[in-house]
Formats: sequence, structure tokens, C-alpha cells
Amino acid sequence: MTGSHGPALSRRALIATGLGVGAAALTAGSAAAAAPGTAAAARHRALGFLAAAMDAYPEHGTIRLAQSYTDQAGLFSTAFTYDNALTILAFLANRTHDGVVRATVLGDALLYAQAHDPDHDDGRLRQAYNVGPYTFYDGSPQPDGFVRADGTANIGRQFGFTGTAVGDMAWAGVALAALARRTGEHRFLKGAVRIGEWIDRTGRTDEPLGGFKFGVDGANAKLPFTSTEHNTDLVGFFGQLARLTGDRVWRERRSVARKFVERMWEPDGGYFYTGTNDGVTINKSPIPEDTQTWTHLALDSPAYRGSLDWVARELAVLDSADRRNSAVPAGQSYRGVTFSSASLRADEDAPIADGQPKPCRHGVWFEGTAHLALALRDRRAAEDEKRARGLLASIERAQELLGGGQTLGGAPVAPGSGVVSASSPLDTGFGFGYYPYRHAGATAWYLLAAARANPLRA
Repeated sequence: MTGSHGPALSRRALIATGLGVGAAALTAGSAAAAAPGTAAAARHRALGFLAAAMDAYPEHGTIRLAQSYTDQAGLFSTAFTYDNALTILAFLANRTHDGVVRATVLGDALLYAQAHDPDHDDGRLRQAYNVGPYTFYDGSPQPDGFVRADGTANIGRQFGFTGTAVGDMAWAGVALAALARRTGEHRFLKGAVRIGEWIDRTGRTDEPLGGFKFGVDGANAKLPFTSTEHNTDLVGFFGQLARLTGDRVWRERRSVARKFVERMWEPDGGYFYTGTNDGVTINKSPIPEDTQTWTHLALDSPAYRGSLDWVARELAVLDSADRRNSAVPAGQSYRGVTFSSASLRADEDAPIADGQPKPCRHGVWFEGTAHLALALRDRRAAEDEKRARGLLASIERAQELLGGGQTLGGAPVAPGSGVVSASSPLDTGFGFGYYPYRHAGATAWYLLAAARANPLRA
């Protein structure tokens, strides 16, 4: 996928080409009940949405992943690896027995995908999987659940979600490492190490800017980009492997990733660039949100803490019904941040992609808003907690009021459960968009921010 200034360097780009516990034992109602209208109730409903996304296809086995978006997004039963890693982390942050059980089921599903890839046996995971049956747009049936009839993992071929990105792998590794810490089960650490070894074999580069490359496409061809976001993920992931294994090689690999991230710092502007397309020249536009907030969560360096102020100042948006192309109902408004500097300059006269609505420059990206809320709570400077609470209140109001009438696997989503990815159609500037569909990833990030759980610095 390409943006206006070159290939996308985000884990969200679509890289294409070419044992668990029975569902009956895992009910959304096992979280503690809370009074309606409170923050605790909002968290309870968010956890209920993640549980429903896991349980959308009960007739297709107990080895399963969570569907990423509600059906209305048009991706059917697609389960992105990244979203499922976040769902694991959100369940663990909830600190209940049911949360640990659910996280364990998802972690075992990732291990199953590692061990039962239809084409490779090298520790990789794919960008996404199918977790339930559907008929694709061309009329071709997809009859299986996450485990196909031949026992292989059901990778997302219909949409071309067959590549493997370093960032997705890193987040899966972070989730497995968290499970290893929480459960003491060695299989999760073993799976995380396999991921780390794949990243080092596939991604390490001797190019001038260094770091780890983007990953491979569905035909297993290496992609030329190097992403600040991906290498930030690796700072967190490799650091956790170093602590869990005691093997110094992970500290060296962490250092490689960190040096690349630090080379992307723009001291005059107080932000990080997105990465490089060729390993030599820094790609200076657009400037995304997550390369600012995640760097703080992973690095925790006083030298770079101003990146959070850059996001809060330069990417702030207020969406309301009177904004052009807004999807917000009359009488409502939402504050937060957008995806990137390019989102604020989006062409509001043209659809983001064929068949999609026109973008709103003021659309709030709720996942990124949760990133910022968590990072502010982690930084703890004057007014940071107050600002974070305001952002969380906006997300909680969106969960209550936006995305009504949506479904998972054909079943209605409980009212007020699950955070939509964006308040209005939002152009990222990297060749794809976000829309007002309830989303496991956005919901999980909200729960992490609400719990003050930093997944990149365990």
C-alpha cells in the first residue's frame, strides 16, 4: 500500500501477493459487574465485546482467534494477528481468572498457527486468519473456521492477508511473553523466541540506517522498507526476551532496533519520522501518531518525551456532526487525535478507496487516542493524568453511543460494547482508512490505557 509520499511503513498496511477451553466455559459475564455509566462499567462492556469477538463461531471449534471488526466492516471473519495480540494483553491487564483463561486460549491459537502454517515451518505468523465461514464477494465459499479441515491454520488468502510483518510478529511475541510471565508455561516463551529468531533472520539489515526491515509479502519476497514503528515494537519485545531468557543476544538485537529508532528523531520538531523506504533516506512525511506514543512507551527516555506533546498539539481533532463528511450523530462530539499529519490534509472530495465513503479531516482515531492516554499516564508530568482522563472519557462515550446495530458472526453486539476504530471515515495518508466499526484493537488499547498497562515496558 502506498501513501502520498511513498510506500507505507506501518504494520497496518495490507501485505499481500502472491487447544483450548470450551466456549461454554468462557462467558462475557464472568467479569465483575459494575454500575451503569461508570468507568468500571465501560471496561466491563469492552471486555464483553472482546469475549463476543472470540466466541462468534462456536460451532467451529475451541481453537480460535477473535474476529477483528464487526461484520459491517466487510472483512467477514478476518482475525488480524496484531488485534489478537492486543486482545491477549487486554485480557491479562484485566487481572481476572476469566481474563487469563481467555488470553491463554488466544495464545494457544497463535502457537497453533505457528505450528500448522500451510506453507512454512519457521516460526512465522501471517497478517490475518479466517475464523468462521462466509461467502466471499466473488461468490467463492470459505467454509472453515480457524482450523481448516486438513488441520492447517486458515490464513486470510481471500483478502491477500498472507504476508508477515515484523511489527505484527513483535506484538504477537509481546503477547506470548506476557503469557509466559503470567502463567509460567514454557510453551509461550518458546513460541515468543521462535518469533524473535524469525525476525532476526528475516529482518536484520546492514543498510546505512540499520534496524530491522519490514518483513515479507505473501510470496515470501522481502519488503524494502524499514519502519520506526516496527523497530519500536522490537525494542519492547527483545527487551522482554532478554529478561525472560537471560540470553544476552536479545540485548544486542534490542540495541540494533533502538539505534534505528533514535536515528529517526527530529530534534527541531520534537517528533519521530516514520522510517525509510530504501535504508538510506529518511521518509519525512507523513508523520504518524504511533511513532510518537509508542516510542515513549518503549524507550522511556527524557530526551524524547516531548513527542507526546507534539501529538497532543499537532494531531488533535474534534469531530462533530457539523464537520464535513462527519458520521457523528447530531448533538454529539468527540475529542482525540488522528492517525497522521496527512489525515489532517485528506482530500474530502474523494473516497479513501473504491466503494468507501469520503474522509473527514476531523475524524478521531480512537486506538491512537488510547495510545496517547496510556503514554500520558506513563509519563506523569503536570496535567498528564487530567489530559489522559479526558481522552478516556471521550473513548468511553464513543463506546456507549457509536457503532450501534452492528454484529459479530451475524449475532448482535451488546449495546454500548466495543470501541469503533474511528468516529468518522478517516484517511491515514498511508493508502487505507479507518471507519466507525467496532474494533477489537481499539477496544483492547482502551482497556490497556484504562488499566495503566504498558505492554512495551513490562
